[in-house]
Parts: sequence; structure tokens; C-alpha cells
Amino acid sequence: MTAEARRTFVPVVLAGLATGALAAVAGDRTWAAPDLDRAGVDASVGYAYALSGDSAGRSPLSTALALVVLACWGVLLVTRGRFRRTVAVLGAVAAVGLAVTAVVGGLTLPDDVSRAFRDQGSAGVDAHLTRWYWTALCLTGAAVVPAVLAVRWVPAWPEMGSRYDAPTAGERAEDPAEAPPEEQSSLDLWKALDEGRDPTADRPE
Repeated sequence: MTAEARRTFVPVVLAGLATGALAAVAGDRTWAAPDLDRAGVDASVGYAYALSGDSAGRSPLSTALALVVLACWGVLLVTRGRFRRTVAVLGAVAAVGLAVTAVVGGLTLPDDVSRAFRDQGSAGVDAHLTRWYWTALCLTGAAVVPAVLAVRWVPAWPEMGSRYDAPTAGERAEDPAEAPPEEQSSLDLWKALDEGRDPTADRPE
């Protein structure tokens, strides 16, 4: 199971990043638009609605949740242990919330658009779900799958080595020049030579 889970690391992470990014793009588009041609609405009213940015037909929460999902995938790549598992769970919760938001948006946004026109004095305006909504719905559903798989498999996935961790107080206080030559980096050795020191010379006990 561990070997199988390790093989899933790259495809699952790539799928999570791709669906999260695309869902964020689709979530920022208009999901519900008015049927102006069939309603016979005055052109000035339709123009005013267009200038408003079609806010009644959008779902800002969907965009925010998609960005949370995307951020969780980024954090998951550079963390380890229990905190990494917690981030995976958070990403899965955000992905499920993203899918729920898309479903709710499909049920409520057309009515919100019609209500926006009624508030402007134009009753009887119907609205329809756009292609961006259906794209977002598919992407949000697809984003749940890798997020849930990550929660299950993340303990077996490869982790970033501890060499990338921030140095502790003791490590910061330690002079690299005092370390044995085999523990010094090439940069430290060249720096020692540039200062006129022999990094391979024996040091007193």
C-alpha cells in the first residue's frame, strides 16, 4: 500500500493543483445571465446591468474557496508530518465546500439576477446558467477527488527533507568554519580559502 501510495503522489498533486487553479478562474466568471432578448427589456436597463459587473450572477465565495484549495496544495508540498495531514484535511473540506457552493449557486443565482432586474423596475426577466457555471460545476466536483485522496495517502507520500527547514538557534550560532571539512559546503570551503585559511588543517581540540 505504501509503495502504491507513493506512486500516486505526482498525479494526485498535479490533478489537485490543476483543478484548483481552473476552478478559481471559472469561479470568477458570470454564472447566471439575463435573457434580455426574449424579455424585451429596455436597452438602458440591460446596459446598466452590464456596467454593474453582473454581480448578481457571480459567486465570490466559490473563487475564495478555490484559492484556499490551491493554497493547501502548495503548503502540502513543503510540510511534513501531522501538520501536513491537517493541511490535507483542510484542503478536502474546502474542496467539498467549493462543490456545495457551486450546486447552491446553480439553484439561487438565476433568481438573484431576476430580482436585480425587478429592483430596477423591469419585472419578468428570466435568467439562465452560463457555460462558465457548468464548467465550474465540473471542475469543483473534480477538485474533491484528489483532495480526498490526499487525506488518505499523504502519510505515505515523500516529504521535503529537513535540510530545507529554518535553522534552529543552536545551528545559527554555530560557525560553519569550525565544522569538519566534510560537513562544510563548497561555498564555505571557498570562503575559507579566500580568507587565507586552510579548511583541511587539523584544528586543536
